[in-house]
Amino acid sequence: MRKSWGLTKKILSCEKTIESRWYVNRYKPWGNINRGDTVFFKDSGEPVKIKAKVDKVIQFENLRPRKVKEILNKYAQADGLGVDRKNIDSYYRLFKNKKYCILVFLKDPKEVKPFEIDKTGFGAMSSWITVDNLDKIRV
Repeated sequence: MRKSWGLTKKILSCEKTIESRWYVNRYKPWGNINRGDTVFFKDSGEPVKIKAKVDKVIQFENLRPRKVKEILNKYAQADGLGVDRKNIDSYYRLFKNKKYCILVFLKDPKEVKPFEIDKTGFGAMSSWITVDNLDKIRV
């Protein structure tokens, strides 16, 4: 996650209870994340430091700008994006042409002993990696 946005801290403090992913095309975790799964978080360039349980997942497809605005208005605060109209409008400009949105509802966030991961085979810029065994990527 982009460290300057401070979202990992918001996850830990329960100020952010939804992680959203917005895409033009379907990418993981689309169709690969379910209630009960564990999600680990890290800031870019840093080790993994947080985990949370998935409480619920909502997927939206074939989005149009109007629906993007509706999703933001309803979920922006829980997504850690704030409720300020100016702030929501800036995210709307980022997401208005996206066709897919995944909302991952989080519960029970906890700090974990920091660990590095190896993204070999996933692409250096992968922002979401799905594995059935964490030991496959833990360094």
